[in-house]
Amino acid sequence: MAEALTGDTETLFGEHRSGVYRYLCRIVGRAETASDLTQEVFLRVARAGVPAADPAARRAWVFRIARNLALNYVRDARVAVGAAHVEAAAPAVQELGVAIREAIASLSEADRDVFLLRETTGLSYEEIADACGLSVDAVRGRLKRARQELREALAGPIAVHRDRPVRFGGGQRTED
Repeated sequence: MAEALTGDTETLFGEHRSGVYRYLCRIVGRAETASDLTQEVFLRVARAGVPAADPAARRAWVFRIARNLALNYVRDARVAVGAAHVEAAAPAVQELGVAIREAIASLSEADRDVFLLRETTGLSYEEIADACGLSVDAVRGRLKRARQELREALAGPIAVHRDRPVRFGGGQRTED
C-alpha cells in the first residue's frame, strides 16, 4: 500500500509539506482532514513522478494537486453535510475567528483559492497562476478583489472588537 518515495518526491515533501498542510487546514477547516489530504497529495506526487522543471514550477505543481484535492473534498463535504452553523455564545476572540472564516468562505471559490495560496503558503503570483491555470494578471485581480471583499466583510466585526475594552491579567480594564 505505501509506496517508496523517490529522492525528488522526498525533497518536495520536505520542502512543501508544512505549506501544503497549512493551505489544506484553511480550506477544509480540520487538522486531521488536512493531515490526511496532505498525505494523499504526496502519494499522488509519488505516483505521478516529479516533473523535470525548475523549483517554482515544481512547487506550483504540488500545490495544484493540493488545490484539486481540497476542491474535491469541499465539494463532497457540502453534499454530505450541508452548511455549518455557528454557536451564538462564542467568546469575543472566537467570534472574530468565526467572522474571518465566514468572510473567507464567502469569497468565490477561485478568489478564495488564490487568496489562501498567497497568504497561507506564500506562493508567488507566477506559482499561483501555474497552480490555478490563470494568468499572472488574473491572479493579481483576484487577490485585489478578495482582499477588498474581506476588508468590507470584516470592517464591522473588527470595529466591534476594536471598541471593546481589553482585559489584562488580574481583571484590570484598560482601553486601547
